[in-house]
Amino acid sequence: MNKKVILCAILFLALAQLRSQTNTSSTPNSRIPLLGEEAPAFIAESTNGTIEFPGQYGGKWKILFSHPADFTPVCSTEIMELALMQQDFKDLNTQIVVISTDDINRHRTWVDAMENTLLKEDKPVKIKFPLVDDSKYGVCWEYGMITPSNDSKHAVRGVFIIDPKNKIRSISFSPSSVGRNLDEVKRTLVALQTADKNTVLTPVNWKPGDDVLLPYPNSVTYYENKNKKAADGTNTLDGLLLYTKLEK
Repeated sequence: MNKKVILCAILFLALAQLRSQTNTSSTPNSRIPLLGEEAPAFIAESTNGTIEFPGQYGGKWKILFSHPADFTPVCSTEIMELALMQQDFKDLNTQIVVISTDDINRHRTWVDAMENTLLKEDKPVKIKFPLVDDSKYGVCWEYGMITPSNDSKHAVRGVFIIDPKNKIRSISFSPSSVGRNLDEVKRTLVALQTADKNTVLTPVNWKPGDDVLLPYPNSVTYYENKNKKAADGTNTLDGLLLYTKLEK
């Protein structure tokens, strides 16, 4: 009798382990892609038709905005403000893509509602960037936007800035109760473009037009021996910082 109990117990544990392994292998591995990694690619339906991200947008910068849900107050303010700034991002050679776990029909209804709201506020703007249908959670899972400990049905409020080589350059997540600062998103984008173009660094609270920092191509002693205000227009701070102006 005891042998039967032991055999049943062993069989039960073996089946449980097998089930666990099966469930694990069938579940995608969700993780937030790291800075410098290739942006996960996807094909999905959107309010602008089928899109292939990020390859479809060639040599542009891309910003992928995720949000928890359509028709929610904070998300609505963000997307309407993004619509008002869309020309700014276009001028910066940047494609905006918005994504949530809502389906395409809900996206379209929401876009109509937001455009009507903007019209009533005397801001007649059409939302030209695509809103992606991720109702099957595939894209949000690939980008680590789904956090089961928080809300397994909705994406977090995230921003991924992706460069023309399709590398992830900036990532930020915000709680569902706090709206993003889109001016800061734009500032970060401009800072990345400025740094790449000029091989410089941007200091704390940097804004377009401010002085930038030069990286250290020489030893520290080189900078220690430089004057406070050099003839080439650079400024040093105790040999630690080397500021310069960019040509306009």
